[in-house]
Amino acid sequence: MHSCFARLGFGLVAVSGCVASEHPEGGPATPMPDCCLPDDIGAPIAGPSPAFTGGVVAASEPLAAEAGAAILAAGGNAVDAAAAVHFMLNVVEPQSSGIGGGGFMMIHLAGWRPEETVVIDFREQAPAAVTPSMLATDHAPDVKSSSGYTVGVPGALAGVAHALASYGTRSLGETLAPAIAAARDGFEVSDRLARETGSSRLKVEPGVPAYEEARRLYRPDDKRLQAGDVLVQPDLARTFELIARHGTEAFYDCDHSAGIARAIVAAQAATRASNPGGTGRMTCADLKSYAIRVRSPLIGSYHGYEVVTTPPPSSGGVALLQMLGVLDRFEIGSGDLKFGAADTLGVMLEALRVAFADRRMWLGDPEFAYVPAEGLLDRTYVAERSALIAAGERRSSVPAGDPRPYQPPPEATAETLAELEFMPEFEGTDTTHFTVIDEAGNTVSVSSTIERVWGTGLMVPGFGFMLNNQLASFNDEPTASASPYNPGANDLAPHKRPRASIAPTMIFLDGELVAAYGSPGGTDIISALLQVTLNLIDHRRTLRASITAPRIALDSASSSAEAGIEAGFSSSVRAALEDRGYTFVEASDIGAVQAIVTYPLSGYQYGAADPRRIGAVSGLR
Repeated sequence: MHSCFARLGFGLVAVSGCVASEHPEGGPATPMPDCCLPDDIGAPIAGPSPAFTGGVVAASEPLAAEAGAAILAAGGNAVDAAAAVHFMLNVVEPQSSGIGGGGFMMIHLAGWRPEETVVIDFREQAPAAVTPSMLATDHAPDVKSSSGYTVGVPGALAGVAHALASYGTRSLGETLAPAIAAARDGFEVSDRLARETGSSRLKVEPGVPAYEEARRLYRPDDKRLQAGDVLVQPDLARTFELIARHGTEAFYDCDHSAGIARAIVAAQAATRASNPGGTGRMTCADLKSYAIRVRSPLIGSYHGYEVVTTPPPSSGGVALLQMLGVLDRFEIGSGDLKFGAADTLGVMLEALRVAFADRRMWLGDPEFAYVPAEGLLDRTYVAERSALIAAGERRSSVPAGDPRPYQPPPEATAETLAELEFMPEFEGTDTTHFTVIDEAGNTVSVSSTIERVWGTGLMVPGFGFMLNNQLASFNDEPTASASPYNPGANDLAPHKRPRASIAPTMIFLDGELVAAYGSPGGTDIISALLQVTLNLIDHRRTLRASITAPRIALDSASSSAEAGIEAGFSSSVRAALEDRGYTFVEASDIGAVQAIVTYPLSGYQYGAADPRRIGAVSGLR
């Protein structure tokens, strides 16, 4: 390990005496992290430091961040704190995540090598009784996604419980305690929660108990909650107490006296009146047989750093590494490719088009389809895809590539690939993300979701939590085809997990963890992760500046796709890109990144929470 840190890209200047490391491909030296920390800029080095040393939690809600920090202060580790954050978010941000949903958790323990990092996949899975064409109807996306047949078997509780049993030091009950107290005693409703109680998701199907349940709690007298109202959730508190007392069996076993599992199966049997075929397909057997997956992460290198991210069924990790690969030959951060320049945004948009063309064809659950993640990230294949991109130019079309020569499928396939029809995707944006590091350096990055805001709009009567609508993330129409070839990677099938964009990510330098982050935002997650990564590594921005900088987003390779753009970019730059053929639509927020940075030698830690949501950082000095 080097004796001093120079610049990682998180800010400030190189310090004399610091040693640079060799670029892994023999290129120019890559600086190390700073001796002086990014948020110390302008402050006396000998004076009080704003850095933390005992752990940091970055989350979208203050009460959740505080709950995690309290666990750290009591001697718990990052995994314990992450469990407490997850459960508290179910209380204070119920529209975005909770035990009725699923997600991914990345865990890196101090002393582990990057490749030892684990990803707990607690993504929802399809019930046994689904059929490939179940969602191929003329109903509007809002009707389908608020009908019970889009409820996937929830994995969040199983994932958190596994993490605690394998890597934590506290019991399930101990990490549930802060959430139980908040649900039982009440908390002050935030501006964001108040605003989203006005969602149409809480206004459908009067008279149907599972829809009425959520409306009764979050829209009493059919009026949205107001910021500052005290929200008490006794049913959720009782549910958490049952889980604390009896463990996960109380949730997943219909024979358990708690009654939670039976109530889940009954609740998802509801549907919209206009969609009588939309009743849920989940059975008690589906719940009881749910199992998390522990997966190895994807690892790629970018400008001297190791980027460790989430594997399929997440598409976000593959897309991020592929985009970094195709952009690796560009000197982003210098010359005409500085932050916010037309050429910089142009090559980023083209990289997004490449990634989304491949995503739509090739990515899904690898246990059920040919999902060539290795081929998509093969160095030669990535070079072929990179050759499609030139600074200052926009391609008229970007078809899916063919990674089969670099990762052959198990069976012979037709030479010709199917031509994709680029249809809009309806992946929900109301996910949540949080990141935790403890004093020892153990780090956890979690993205959890119920898919759209309020999930299906179905609350389990008597138990106080929302059910996801995650099966809406599958292809509506089956796409599998023998000739021309399409693997149908994200076609609906029994027990299959839908493709996700969420992708908890960590960055390492010379084997040492230096950053961890992730984002909600549906398909915009992929755009947000790319830009934060480039901001940190190439644009040399501080963590906070990397997160607050304006973003663009694109989630289709189609020639007519509109790119989202936040305020903050030059009008002349936007005009230049429009002259090249890009079309933009104003976006109020693209993602909401919660992140930490750590400096291994000093032990200093920083957190940053995205102001696109409420955001909160809580840490120990």
